[in-house]
Amino acid sequence: MIIKIDNEIELRQLEGTDVIDIFQAIDSQREYLGKWLPFVIFTKTVSDSEAFVNSVINAPRERFELQFTIRKQDQFIGLIGFKDTDRTNKKTEIGYWLSEKYQKRGIITKSVEKLCDFAFNKLDLNRVQIKCAVGNQRSKNVPKRLGFKFEGIERQGELLTGNIFTDLEIYSKLKSDK
Repeated sequence: MIIKIDNEIELRQLEGTDVIDIFQAIDSQREYLGKWLPFVIFTKTVSDSEAFVNSVINAPRERFELQFTIRKQDQFIGLIGFKDTDRTNKKTEIGYWLSEKYQKRGIITKSVEKLCDFAFNKLDLNRVQIKCAVGNQRSKNVPKRLGFKFEGIERQGELLTGNIFTDLEIYSKLKSDK
């Protein structure tokens, strides 16, 4: 599945051939990505990225989550997708990361907007949430720009590199908020 964002950017459903791109992006930006993303420290070899990709694409139907590579003119620049989807209660969370040199171009904002539309109109979900580390200003700006509502703080909600817990800001958007 491909979701077109604009003339240069598309979201392409994760597949086995994405392993090397994912690993190389993480490996070449460890300090930058590792500041906010706990999985970076555990991604030490290509086989770690392969295990992640396989866990996504081979997940049982009841736990399957749509994950996408973000591509600019067919070049891998990040990941975005749904996580912790609760089909019974019609809600999901969107997680994302983008390579440093592609920051500040609106790529994630536009991508999240398209995924929200997909969640509400194709998956028939009612709620989308985004969690961002309190200090991660760039990430927090995405839901704010898109009209998500700030719901509160999840205290020590994520364990970062260095065994440091960080608080998470929780934002949500409902289908009726559109």
